[in-house]
Order: sequence, then structure tokens, then C-alpha cells
Amino acid sequence: MAFQKPSHTFTKIHLKALHTNNFKILFALSFTVFINTLSFAQDIPETKEPIKPSVEDTVILKPSDSLINPLASEKIQDSTLTDSIKPKKDFLEHIIVYHAKDSTKFNKKKQKLFLFNEASITNGDMNITAGSIIFDYTNNTVYAKGIIDSTDGYTQKPVFTQGTNVVEPDSIIFNTETKKALIYNSKTEQGEGHVIASITKKENDSIYFLRNAKYTTAEDQEDPEYYIRLLKAKIVPGKKIITGPAGLYIYDIPTPIWLPFSFFPQSEKHTSGILMPTFSQNNARGFFLQNGGYYFAINDHVDLAVLGDYYTNGSYGIRTESTYRKRYKFSGNLGFRYESLITSEKGFPDYAKNTIYNLRWSHSQDSKANPNSRFSASVNLGSSKYYRNSINQINSGASFLTNTLASSVSYSKTFQGEPQVNFSVTATHSQNTNTQQINMTLPTFQGSVGRMYPFASKTGAKKGIIQNINLQYNLRGENRIQTTDSLFFKKEMFDDAKAGFQHTIPLTTNFKVFKYFSLSASTNFNEVWTFKTIEKTFDPIERKAVTETINGFDSYRTYNFSTSVGTTVYGMFNFEKNGEDRKIKAIRHIIRPSLSYNINPAFEKYYDTYEVVSADGLTTSDVDYSRFEQGIFGVPGKNFSSSIGMSVSNNIEAKVRDKDSTATEAKKIILLNNLNFSTSYNVAGDSLQWSPVRMSGSTQILNNKMSINFGATLDPYALDNNNNKIDKFNIDNGGSLFRLTSANLTTSYSFSSKKGDKKDNNNENLNQPEDFLPKDLDFTNDQINRLRPEEEEEDDNDKVPSEFYNFQVPWSLRVAYSVNYSNSRRQNEISSHSLMFSGDISLGEKWKIGASSGYDLKNAGFTYTQLRFERDLMSWRMNFSWIPFSTRASWNFFIGIKSSILQDLKYEKRNQPDIQL
Repeated sequence: MAFQKPSHTFTKIHLKALHTNNFKILFALSFTVFINTLSFAQDIPETKEPIKPSVEDTVILKPSDSLINPLASEKIQDSTLTDSIKPKKDFLEHIIVYHAKDSTKFNKKKQKLFLFNEASITNGDMNITAGSIIFDYTNNTVYAKGIIDSTDGYTQKPVFTQGTNVVEPDSIIFNTETKKALIYNSKTEQGEGHVIASITKKENDSIYFLRNAKYTTAEDQEDPEYYIRLLKAKIVPGKKIITGPAGLYIYDIPTPIWLPFSFFPQSEKHTSGILMPTFSQNNARGFFLQNGGYYFAINDHVDLAVLGDYYTNGSYGIRTESTYRKRYKFSGNLGFRYESLITSEKGFPDYAKNTIYNLRWSHSQDSKANPNSRFSASVNLGSSKYYRNSINQINSGASFLTNTLASSVSYSKTFQGEPQVNFSVTATHSQNTNTQQINMTLPTFQGSVGRMYPFASKTGAKKGIIQNINLQYNLRGENRIQTTDSLFFKKEMFDDAKAGFQHTIPLTTNFKVFKYFSLSASTNFNEVWTFKTIEKTFDPIERKAVTETINGFDSYRTYNFSTSVGTTVYGMFNFEKNGEDRKIKAIRHIIRPSLSYNINPAFEKYYDTYEVVSADGLTTSDVDYSRFEQGIFGVPGKNFSSSIGMSVSNNIEAKVRDKDSTATEAKKIILLNNLNFSTSYNVAGDSLQWSPVRMSGSTQILNNKMSINFGATLDPYALDNNNNKIDKFNIDNGGSLFRLTSANLTTSYSFSSKKGDKKDNNNENLNQPEDFLPKDLDFTNDQINRLRPEEEEEDDNDKVPSEFYNFQVPWSLRVAYSVNYSNSRRQNEISSHSLMFSGDISLGEKWKIGASSGYDLKNAGFTYTQLRFERDLMSWRMNFSWIPFSTRASWNFFIGIKSSILQDLKYEKRNQPDIQL
């Protein structure tokens, strides 16, 4: 069925003189009477069954329909073929599609279309769904409203959609010609927030005017915990909201916070804008504004934030933050912070002015961008005292405990083939903030040629000692710089730079011997290039050695040989006997012994001597030295070395009966992850040939919740009266077999409250009464239930955790303990002894308090301590942190809105670290 509003047609009549003909007039009248006498009306035959209304009717309105717009009997006569005035568009510019679940009724007389129950109408990009829709063709308006139900109340409220804009009002009047609309009690989503308005006027596709509206980011739109009341507002969807007087309401209670006007950006793209600063007071530097500036949305891939701090005593700070990202290519962020800090006032003895800075850069490459090359960066460098002296709030907290700054920028490339070739270029930086010592490599070059098997067959597995022979080539070059914080980024830092190259060619093979032993042998050729060497002479006047640096290329070559043999021994001890079901089924012990032999020849040709002359001109001694002593790759060995290494690693596991009665196999638990012993014997040495025995181990207990790591060093040699090691076994000196020189123990454990009752967690693993009943007898469910333990009835209110009080009080506690013992020179002391702990307690679903601290048992004092309190206020968040003591004693209170668009609506109060409590 199709309808169209009838349009007007006109017939132009031209007047001219007519000649009267009586015969023709009489003939026309007779013909008219004859036709009217013999003609009759055409009747529509009745159908046998009435047509029932369909459940759903979809009707398309087309611009033309003969039922509504009958053809005119005469064509329009016009002397002009063209008209300078463009014809007006039809009010139905697009095809209108509508349907309803219950009824679709068109009133031809009133020119109205009535749709009822789950009605929908679409015109171009405009769509309205509602319980009831009335389409008035005369006024070109659509009126939509919900349906009043006796049980559910007002249901099927209208939903107005135009493009990406969605409005959910109580009712709406929309003009299809002017595109204007009146919307009552509407709810619409604008960016991260929601706008709730009593009356909204839609001016066109891009402008809405509101009166008595609410703006909120709360999830509960029916009863928001807070909103900003807008007396008058203008909305440009996807761009901005401009308002008149606006005030903050919390749970419908007005606050004194009102603004004469406000602006809410709603752009779906990155938008540049002002970043509001934080205002507070510092005891040493007066009032200040922190972290205020401007955000530049450069493009879709890069942004930039420029922020600044200003203090009334003249101190200031500048901070820039930039984030960049290109999909499937790379991403990263770059930040630079600079602060100029003034202490006291000019003229006072404690007046000081210093500058600190920090540079951070992080870059990562998507693995799909280029699998054969990769670039990455992780940079953190700057003033050693930056985190300790910075007074910006973003650096508050435990960041001042940072003792090391490290950086690395690297590029690597792989050339596929046989053999594979790799190279990488890396720049590194390591900075100790306590000693202000800085070590850098600018850059480090590493290249390698993949492993090659020159004697292996092209097909099949490699067998035997010959076919397993393989070799590699590795190249490493460094330009190493060692400087201090005061010379950083100055030309003096390059004066003592050291550069060199190291070439290594390892040749290895491995094979089986006696079926159960694996033997490997290797030899290594090493060549070092350097560009600086030294020459030492003795100055008889100063009575000391003088070192002179010689610039120029020099090199040395070394080689060594090593071999090792090892195997794995399995031991099993069964505890089970026939007819018994013991708790411990078996214990398995895995032993991996290893024996190695190393030879390092002596390279005395790379050593020189200088004479030490006494005051009377006599030579007292000759001192050997190597001109490569200050090289970055060490010096060649002077003494011949031939040593035997021995090591044993142990792993102990047990099989126990599983608590789960339905389990078909025993449960495996680890008693010792590893227990290792190692030592060596120098065959070529003339004294102190045995090295100390080193022992280390680790395990987990209490369902793997507690980890234990331990270690010790045992020396077989004794000490003299001056606590110096002598070439005499300790047992021969009246002591024990070994002398304990050092030991360490670290352990950690996490405690937590039970997550619900056991009966709720693993019901399938619990033993039920029916499991113990004879299987050959039938028992009813009532008989089985009588055997079950009676359960106490619980109040329904106790089953639902309260939002403000949690009767279960979930909590967690993490404890770590560490102790180190030293006795290398009979000092017999605990070098370090500490206990660290941190934990959280949830008072409710949205309440949490926490603390982290530690106690130094050796020095009898607390370590860095912090107390925390957090409260989730749905759309808001509140937290309080407190450092009760130390030089960084301070506290901070914050409450603000979570949404990023209203993040400046907050209150923050802090006590700076320089204010002692």
C-alpha cells in the first residue's frame, strides 16, 4: 500500500469569440442523457472471509500513488518551458519505512498514520521507535510516545536516532520537513557523560537547546550520585556543550559551587586544550601552581603536553610529555622534566639554587612490523638527586628510594640464510644515584655468524664426535665511557673514553660415551683489538709508579680448552606395600653430577716489567705489568691454569595420596626444587688449590605459598692469627672440615582470608554420605539426607555483602624475611637482617585500607613506611596516603571525579615532605 499527499493542479482557460451552432448543442445534450441512462457504478465484490490484520506490517511510502494523487484530466498548459524559481522539495525526500506489531491504521480524512505497539518509522538517517507513533501528513510531524501498562507502567519509551546521536525521551514531536523537534524528559549520551533534560529543542541536525538539564558521568541515570545542573545549555553533538549558570549537586543536594557559564568539550577526536594546575602551599617555597599547561593534539599519531610549575619564592619547573603510536608499526612515549629550585632567601647563609632534570623515553616496535629487524628504547637518565629533591607531586611516594638509573637503546638486524648472520647496535647507560658514578657505552656493536657444522651430513641426524663439530664467529665492539654526574653531557666526559673490539671463535662438539654419559669438548680462540695501551715506569723522586697512555692500535690473542662429562641418576624409594594405602607413596631423587676440566695457557709475552729503584740507586725489585691492563676486555692470563670442576645438583620429589577421593593417581609434590654443590681444584696451582664449596637451594611449602631460598659458602682452608687465609686445611688446624664464610636466607609468604566457605568452593571434592554406604543396597534420598550434618540457617541479609560493611572482611598480608651472615675473616656478624611486609584490608566492597613497611632488625629501625586508604565512590574516587616518619614524612588527601572530562573537578590537600609532623 502506498500513499502520497495530493498536489494541486491548475487549468488555464483562454477566452476567445465562439460561433453558435444549435444542432451541435442539441446533439451534445442528447448524447449526455443517453450515457447517463445506460451507465452504472462498478461494485467491488465482497470477499468470503474478512482480511485479518497482520501481526507486523511493513509499508513503504513512495512519492507517487494514484489513490491519493489522482491524475488530472488536463495537462498543465504553460507558455514557458523553464522557470527561474526552483521547485520546492517534496516533504518526503526519502523513502519512509514503518511498521508496528499490533496495528497500522491510516486515516485518509485526517491524513494521519497511526502505529501501535513496538512501532518504528525511518526517514533517511532518522529513526524513531516507540510504543505509539502518529504521523501527520498535513503538518509533516511525527509524534511518538510510550504505552501505559497496568502492570509495568509507562513502557516502550521513544528512542530517537539520527546518525550517531541517540536520544531517549518520554515523548517527542518531530517535523520531517524542517528537521526540528521538541523532546520531553530526554536522556542522551554525550562523550563520557550523560545529559538529562526536561525540555530539549532540536534546531537542526547539529544543534540542541536544553532547559533545566543535568550533566553527569554516573552510571545510574535514574538516581545519579552527582550531577551538574544546567539552567540553559546548547549542545553541538560530538563537539561541545555550552551552558549558562551551572551548579554542582550531590545526591540532589545543591552545593555552593556554581559557575556563571561552562564549557564541556565533546570531540570524538583528540582536541587541544588547557590543563588546569593544582594549587597548594609549600613550607619552604610558598604558594605554588603545579602541572598546569596546554595539551596539543598534533594529529592522530602524536600528541604533546607542556606543563609548568611556579612557586612564589621564584622556583619553577617545566615538564613535557609526548605519546606517539602507529598501528602495526611502533609506539612509545617521551618525557622531559626540569626544575629550578631555590632554597631560603638571598642574603641568608642557607640560600641555595640548584637545577635538576630527568629524561625518560620508551619505544617498542610491533613484532609484525619487521620480523628481521627491531628497534627498542628504554631511557631513564638525569640528575642523580632528581627523585630526592623534586617537589612535584608526580614524584612523591617511594620514587625517592630509586638508587639506580638505567637506559638502553638498541637496533638489531637478522639476515636469514645458512648460516644466519645477526648484528646489533646498543647504547647503554647505568647511573648510581648514591655515588653519582655513570657508566656508558656509546655504542656497543655485536655481530655473529650462526652455528655451522662443516662435517655433518646434509640429511639425517648428526652422529659421533666428528659430525657434531660446530663453530661460530662473534664480534663485539665497545666505546666505554666512565664519568660523574657533574661532567655528564660535557666534553670532558669523552676524554677518558675507551674503545676496542673482541673476536671470538668457539669450536665445540658433543657425543655419548658408555651409553649413559654425555661428553662435550670445546676450544675457544679470542683476539682483542684496542686503541690505547699503557706504559709504566718508576719515578725515583715521587717514589711511585707513573702510568703513561699510548694512543695507537694494538692487539693480543689467547685460546683455551675445556671439556665436561655429565649424566643423570634417578633413585626411587617406594613406601607402599601390598594391601596398604599409605599417605606417602614414594620419594624420587634426581642427581645430576658433572665433572669438567679447563686449561688456560700462560701468555707471558704480553707482559713487561719496570724496575723499582731505592733511594740509593739500587734496584730492589722488578714489577710485571701488561700494557693492556686498562683495556675494556681485560688482560691475557699470565699464569698457566689447569683446573678440575665438580658440581652436583639435586631434585627431590614425593608422591602422596591425594585428598580428593575421586583422584585416580597420586599427587606429586616438590620437596626440594634444587640443591646444588660446586667446587674446583687447580691442578697447576702451588697453594690453595681447592676453591670454596658453594651451596644453594630453593623450595616451596604450604601449597607453594611460601618460597624459601638459601645459600652458603664453605672454605676448607684455615686462617692465621691475622685472619688471613693460609695453605692449611681447617680440619688440620684444629677446626671443622669446612669453615662457614657466608650464608643467606630469604623467604616470603602471602596470607589471605578464605574466599567463602569450603562447602561452596569444592563441593565435588567433599566426601558425601552416599560415598560410604554399601553399593548393593538401595537407599532413598530422605534416608541419605538424614545422614548429612545439619546446617545452621543463615539470615538472608548475611548472604549479601554490604556495600558499607563486609562481614567477611577480606584481607591479605605479604611478608618477606631476609638475613645475610658474614664470617670470611672471623667477624662472625649478621651483615643484614630485615623483615618487610605489606597488606590490605577490605572493610567493604568499595572500602580498602593498606600499609607497607619493614623493620631493620640489625639497626633496630623501621624502613620506608606508608599507610593507604581508598574509597570507591562510584563516579568519584577518594584516597588518603600517609608517610608517618622519615625525612619524607608527608600526607596527601584527594577526592575527585573519575571521568577524564571532569578530572579537574576535585579537591586535593597535601602536606609536603619538608613539613615535619
